[in-house]
Amino acid sequence: MSLAKPTLLIALLFATQAYAQAPAPSAAAVSTAGAMVIVPAFGEVRHANDQAIVTFSVEEHDKDKAKAAERVNRKMKEGTEILRKADPRAEFKTMGYFTYPIYPENVQPPRPVDAAAKPPVPVAWRVGQYLEMKTTSLESLPRTAASAQKVLAINGVQFGLAPATEKRLDDQRIAATYKNLNERIVSIANAMGRKPADAVLETVDFEGSGNYAGGQGDMAAAPMMARMSAKREMADAMPEPSFEPGETTLQMRLVGKVKFK
Repeated sequence: MSLAKPTLLIALLFATQAYAQAPAPSAAAVSTAGAMVIVPAFGEVRHANDQAIVTFSVEEHDKDKAKAAERVNRKMKEGTEILRKADPRAEFKTMGYFTYPIYPENVQPPRPVDAAAKPPVPVAWRVGQYLEMKTTSLESLPRTAASAQKVLAINGVQFGLAPATEKRLDDQRIAATYKNLNERIVSIANAMGRKPADAVLETVDFEGSGNYAGGQGDMAAAPMMARMSAKREMADAMPEPSFEPGETTLQMRLVGKVKFK
């Protein structure tokens, strides 16, 4: 009995060491037949901006509301004619006509809930209008804008892609994204120890291309209460402004469902 116990202990020790040294199952040994894999893919294209949307504005202050409106109408007409002559291919849209009273500094605006209170008397009127110009003539844009600044002020400039350019780039964006999907499927198949030919693409979900054509709506309305301010006269000759159109990046994301044979 005294010899049996050491023999049993030695046998158990060797069995434990053999189990601990046994190699773990390799990843290739795991069956991937029929496995469904979700594969996200991404693509993007870049292009120099070839379209500009320039917003011009004119604003007048006068004690006589009709006189202020008259000057606004005249300047808007004159400015539009200057722009049309400088850039015949441009598209124009007038918008945001506004008329607001100007009260003295120490007078509060009337409140709708206080109907019995005597409304304050405006000391002047603020009248203005906006003009939007859309053009692809970017090389001549500084000269065109400067010619109109004699009567109109530049309120904002937004660069982007012309519709034809965006359509062409959209085709390239889809192709780039689908190419990325195929490349990722090949990489996943290799990582799983499978042949790319064993992967069957069952579903392609173009689910989130996004909205990258920035739009520009009507200009935000001016504050209802305007304080008296000094009138600024425009110079007869304006230096040309400097513009940097930049570029636009269009991106796309899709998800593919791949099943391995």
